[in-house]
This record gives sequence, structure tokens and C-alpha cells, in this order.
Amino acid sequence: MYKILKLNEISNEINSVFDEKYDFTEDVSVDADGIVVRSYKMADFKVGKNLKAVARAGAGVNNIPIDKMTEKNIVVFNTPGANANAVKELVICALLLASRKVSESIAWASAQKGKGEEVPKLVEKYKNQFVGPELTGKTLGVIGLGAIGILVANAAIGLNMKVLGYDPYLSVDAAWTLNNKVERAKDINTLYNKCDYITLHLPLLPSTEGTINADSISKMKDSVKIINCARGELVNTNDIIEAVVSGKVAKYITDFPTDDVLGIDNIIAIPHLGASTPEAEDNCAIMAARQLKDYLENGNIVNSVNYPTATLPRSGQYRITITHKNISSMIAQATAFLSKAKINISNMLSATKGDLGYMILDTDTEIAPKTVDELKKIEGFLKVCIY
Repeated sequence: MYKILKLNEISNEINSVFDEKYDFTEDVSVDADGIVVRSYKMADFKVGKNLKAVARAGAGVNNIPIDKMTEKNIVVFNTPGANANAVKELVICALLLASRKVSESIAWASAQKGKGEEVPKLVEKYKNQFVGPELTGKTLGVIGLGAIGILVANAAIGLNMKVLGYDPYLSVDAAWTLNNKVERAKDINTLYNKCDYITLHLPLLPSTEGTINADSISKMKDSVKIINCARGELVNTNDIIEAVVSGKVAKYITDFPTDDVLGIDNIIAIPHLGASTPEAEDNCAIMAARQLKDYLENGNIVNSVNYPTATLPRSGQYRITITHKNISSMIAQATAFLSKAKINISNMLSATKGDLGYMILDTDTEIAPKTVDELKKIEGFLKVCIY
């Protein structure tokens, strides 16, 4: 029986993935085999000795202490793309909010309540104060062409916008899904200089924190509109407020309200609704559950933020996985040891990521606990598991 700890309310769709071998709990004192989490801040979470993996039902993992988990040989998964459509739709909404003064006009119209038959006349008299430009023909800059960024870029092409994308780490697989009308910027300053609208789709890293700041804003067009449905810390709050008040930035739409930005003209704060759709919550839960289940039962790793991708269909009755330091001779030592123990390897896979290496080895020979204990003693081997 596997124990799964839910640190947040998770869609019941995970029940369609986990079977009777799994027991759920919300008791943080339970030493679970796996954890499913959304926004729960795990910085001070006490890690039990049985914990093998953490699955984040969402893309961002800044609420999970990755270094701490890696030190304890715990795999951390996320679910990139599972909520991408939901965020894309909110970004399109934000583009319209940035252009057409929709939210301001709704607030004004609501304030006319009680004026009776005068309301239609007032509407016609004052509607001109809410005039805003169309999106067609304008240039949108998309910073970050991951799952969400690509959907946004492609949707903007469908709105007859010109789209300039910037992502120095764009993968080949992602590039195949990008509309060929999207122009790739060679450097981010070119994007800043050419775009009427800029939308952020970056992970929050030390290198990306404060990407939008006084310096980057100074390189943008006057009256640029900026949208942030990625992470609040990607934008320097003081700098964006100053730019909006001065008029350099015509509108700032953020999905991450803070007290500082509330109540400022031309800043629209949305209460973190990017992935708040039932479809996105279900998709994230199902994806997280599948990845966690496949790791607990088969040792396969997909969409880990701290471990290499490693999946191998079972070809033997028994399976062993080895987490090791990414140094030379690890594979040779593993295969030599198993050969000496008269354990025939029917299939194997090896992958690395940063300082970590990971091996999956299938065999038809049962692996005794004593053999596992001896494997663990090999210098450079960090964790050995039997499936």
C-alpha cells in the first residue's frame, strides 16, 4: 500500500489514476511515499524517511525547496502544459483589458445605478472616454516560448497581430508547434524596442527575477502595455508603478496583486486566476498523479525539475533503479557488480541532469536485499530502489 499525502485540495480526478494500492491522507505527520501539492509552501515541511517523490499539480515549483529534496534523493515533478490553455485564455483577456478600457467602463457603468431613464443618455455622452485601440496590426512580444507562451503567440496570430517571440532555450519539439508567422527575436532588447504589447511567460529563477525593471522599460516603446500572468516577481514593483504613473507604460495587467499595485490608475490586478478553471485543475491533478504513480511503481521519471527524464518499458520481471553522482564509471560499476552477482540485465537506460545520474535496469533475476545493500555501498551511488 502506498501512502499519498495531499497538502492542498486536489481535484477528485486523481481517483481515476490511483487504484486500491493507494491510501490518501491530509495529515502532515504521516510519513507518506508521495506528496501531491499545489500552492502549499514546503520550505519548513518535515520530510519523512519514506518520501520518494513530490508531484506539483501545476508548473511553478517555487513553493517547493528543490535543493532540499534533491539532497534527500526525492524526485520533484511538475505538470508543464496541463494548465496552459487556461492561462492562454486569461492572457488574451488581459490583452483586451489593456486596450479597450473594459474594466474601467464597467466600473463607470455600475456607478450610474439609480439614474433611471438618464442612463442611456449618459452612456452615449461619456462612452468616448473609454475608447481604446484594436489589437489587429499591433505587435505583441512574447518572452518565453514554453507551453503557455507558444499558445499565446499562436492565438495572437489568429487575432491578426504581429508576434515577436524571444526564448534562447526554445526546444526543437516546441518550435514545431510554433506558428511560422511568429518572428523570433535574436535578443530581448529588439523585442523591447519593437512591441506595443509585452507578455511574460518565464519561470521564476534568480536569473529571471525582476526581468521587467527600470532599465528594460527604458528600452520599450512609449505607451507599451505589459502583461504578467507568469510570476509576480518577474516584474520589479516599484519600477513598474513609476513607469505607469509617468505614462511610459500605458497599462500593466498582473495576475499577482500586491498591496502596492492596488488602486493605481492603469494597473489592473487580477486575483491569480490564470489556472483557475475546473478543466485546468483536473488536467494538472491527472498529470501529477500519473507521473507520481509511474515513478512509485516503475521508477520512470517524466517532467521532473531536479531529476533527468528516464522512462523505460518493462522488459523483465524485476527492476532496479540507481540514483548516482554524474561522474565517470558509474554505469560500468553497476553492470560489473550485477554481472558478478549473476544477475543478467535484459534492458537498461541511463540519463543525467546536472550533477545527478539515473539508471534503470531490468532483469529476470530476483535481486536479493543483500545485493541492494552492497550496491548502496558503491562510492557515488546515492539511492538504490527495487521495483
